[in-house]
Amino acid sequence: MTQEQPYSVIREYDSFELRHYPEYVLVQVTVQGDFMRAGNVAFGPLISYISGNNARGQKIAMTAPVLQETSADENHTVSFVLPEGMSIDSVPVPSNSRVTRKAVAAHDAAVMKFGGGWNPSRFQSNAKELLRHVTAKGLNPVGEPYFARFDPPWKPWFLKRNEVLVAIEPIVV
Repeated sequence: MTQEQPYSVIREYDSFELRHYPEYVLVQVTVQGDFMRAGNVAFGPLISYISGNNARGQKIAMTAPVLQETSADENHTVSFVLPEGMSIDSVPVPSNSRVTRKAVAAHDAAVMKFGGGWNPSRFQSNAKELLRHVTAKGLNPVGEPYFARFDPPWKPWFLKRNEVLVAIEPIVV
């Protein structure tokens, strides 16, 4: 069974939940161009990295989800979340220069789940809906929404689990 990224639920709303994510490490590849193609192009170098194509020849367990974030200039960063407990200092240096490592600080995020197939319009409409719900509840998004895919491409579309996430400013109580 694939390990999933840990988090705790802070609060459940009607349309989304607010989660706390402890610090974690990503390995990433950035691809220019088409949203759907980016996931396919980036997957190869990322799977190669966790399969041992790194400075130590170390194999690293696959985790879920696979994250994807788009910037305004049509760059798509696809990331694997590394297993819980790995620090940026313990993560091997990638052998492929396209693969980078990134430490992510603990943070809160609003998350909306949705099922079904993957395509840019579904991701974007869910991102807009999440942002609408988040701001209606008085929460302040930080940065742009990003997407989480939990299932392999061969899983039937109607069984796929997806999420759209956006980091949230800490709530001062």
